[in-house]
Amino acid sequence: MQHFRLMLAATLLFFTVQGLLAAELYGERFCEVPGYYCLTVEPGDSWESLFPFAKHRDTLMRLNRMNIRLRPGMRIAVPEDIDFVSPEALAPFAPAIEPGYSNRIMIDLDELAWGAYSAEGELLKWGPISGGKEYCADVKQPCPTLTGDFMIYRTGTGKCKSKKFPIGKGGAKMPWCMFYDGGYAIHGSYEVPGYHASHGCVRTFIEDARWLNRNFIHPGWTRVIIR
Repeated sequence: MQHFRLMLAATLLFFTVQGLLAAELYGERFCEVPGYYCLTVEPGDSWESLFPFAKHRDTLMRLNRMNIRLRPGMRIAVPEDIDFVSPEALAPFAPAIEPGYSNRIMIDLDELAWGAYSAEGELLKWGPISGGKEYCADVKQPCPTLTGDFMIYRTGTGKCKSKKFPIGKGGAKMPWCMFYDGGYAIHGSYEVPGYHASHGCVRTFIEDARWLNRNFIHPGWTRVIIR
């Protein structure tokens, strides 16, 4: 039994490492784009040490679609004119779309981003996301985020937790959860890593999930469009 457990642990570690090595950080796509440069994280670097100003950190975390702790070897995209760039200017969504009968959350899995539109079609706010992985070793199958047109039917508080994950135990934190299809939800996370990493839910920054949950979402009325 001990040998089996060791083999299982080694297998899970292999898939985890392979996934991390294969995952391209979102920000790296800007490395060769005029107006941007990429810096490589060195041992001891942190968001706070590299970017002392909170405004800069917020802008760069959103540009790079991550809020995780920096690790040596990571490449972080930085606008050359960072002092004059705001998160709003970096939105990967149109500032306005066709009006609708309700407010809408648009999820763009390619851009790793969400956008909140009023019923009048105005983009009110946007932020980074992390969707489902191509393969989840613990459930031994692909676990992508569902695409389609959904509606938020239930929300939770900052203490919301998963009933399924970790497998066999449950209890994974899903603060400010907003369910749109069965067990699939938009929720806050401190593990938005710049690539898809969830079991199918849509992870957002904690502060973004709180804003959506408390200031934007109306269960039974707010649509979620995932593409």
